[in-house]
Amino acid sequence: METLNFKNRFVKLGGEFYQYKAPAPVTNPFPVASNPDVAALLDLDPNAFDRPEFWQSFGGNHALPGAQPLAMVYSGFQFGNYNPQLGDGRGLLLGEIENDRGESWDVYLKGCGQTRFCRGFDGRATLRSSIREYLCGEAMAGLGIPTTRALALVGIEELIQRELPEPAAVLVRVARTHMRFGNFDYFHYTNRPGKVTELADHAIHCYFPELETAPDKYAQLFAQVVDRTAWMIACWQSVGFAHGVMNTDNMSLLGETFDYGPYGFMDRFNPMFIPNHSDMHGRYSYAQQPQIGHWNLAKLGETLTHLVEPERLQQELERYSARFNHYNRTLMARKLGLSVLDAEFDSLVSGMIQVLSRHKPDHTNFFRTLSGFRTGSLATLRSYFPGNPEELNAWLDRYTRLLEREDITPEEQQEAMDAVNPKFILRNYLAQGAIDRALKENDYSEIERLRVILKYPFGDQPEVFRKWDIDPTHYASDTPEPYLGMQVSCSA
Repeated sequence: METLNFKNRFVKLGGEFYQYKAPAPVTNPFPVASNPDVAALLDLDPNAFDRPEFWQSFGGNHALPGAQPLAMVYSGFQFGNYNPQLGDGRGLLLGEIENDRGESWDVYLKGCGQTRFCRGFDGRATLRSSIREYLCGEAMAGLGIPTTRALALVGIEELIQRELPEPAAVLVRVARTHMRFGNFDYFHYTNRPGKVTELADHAIHCYFPELETAPDKYAQLFAQVVDRTAWMIACWQSVGFAHGVMNTDNMSLLGETFDYGPYGFMDRFNPMFIPNHSDMHGRYSYAQQPQIGHWNLAKLGETLTHLVEPERLQQELERYSARFNHYNRTLMARKLGLSVLDAEFDSLVSGMIQVLSRHKPDHTNFFRTLSGFRTGSLATLRSYFPGNPEELNAWLDRYTRLLEREDITPEEQQEAMDAVNPKFILRNYLAQGAIDRALKENDYSEIERLRVILKYPFGDQPEVFRKWDIDPTHYASDTPEPYLGMQVSCSA
């Protein structure tokens, strides 16, 4: 830990952008989860997890050499309404660590006590919500989707009040940046365009250095954010993921999935899937995510109007839909093992969505089973469509014709599809099982099992299941009936 290379660029922006704040001390910090893969990103020896000093330092009790903890100020549009009273109310950016490969990583403590932005809340995070964020960061990384991750999860011997008293924790989050659309919102809506310019210059210098000498660098910055956001959301759609709270303060400037709260992976196919039980009108449903991405980008564009001509901003914003559609179409083609994207392909996908919407099979396992329908899984596939095999058969006939023109064997097709259609995802009931063990039995072993399984979601991983003597069908089967459509609270 003593060799972590902190360089801390955000702090150079000055005190109007943050509050200096030390983490609040915690009682008896202890290990809940540790992530050697994220440790490697920081050039941190994983043996550090065996040291009590690690848990004291990342729990907030001991200062890390070189860290300069700060709480960022930002605002944002929450469920479409502007809220000026935001900021890091319970989290602190310790600083940026540069590794030997020249990569910079933010290290952030979530749940480490009150800041001046906490709006009367206690500054802590629940253990249950912290487990969910820890696991989903790893699930998304395994799927190849841009995401924040976590180095560790620190348990603390304190109870905090939510609906009922419950255990708290500190999540050690790692990201390429913690800059959000909301950072720009704050200074725009407090009429400080100069500070917006400083933020934009900082972002270009740190994350888009190739733009620094461009005469239209701010327009190109916006174009980059548009493109990255389109790619991120297309990735979400491809695996049936719904974020649940796509407020502008939860939108990363670098297009990383950010601030996991009431998220969910779709169980049965349902475009109107809503993981957040507070989202009464479905603003952030699965189907709405592409449009909300556009809406949030439009709000970001408004903050840059003193730097870029409105016509150019609108031009870049209008490219979002085309980019999202291109990425979405490309990812769907990979899921279907196809490479010719023509009118017949579009008709096939449209027909598939109609069939899935009527019969509502498990989203993940439909595609995983579909990959082998020419090599032995046809009966299993048909089991998802009881009572009306003709509709599925008609669609499969069309699909087979498109596969045949690809000049690919059934075995090659299955291998290609299995490489992009996961066998294992973080179903809500699996995450809840890990949480229940942690809360009821002080048993954190299921968190580690899920981390390892979700690291390689596309393979069978027989050695992993042999090692723990556990049944892979528990992790790969359709969600059991009692857990279908689980929704999660924003309360964390």
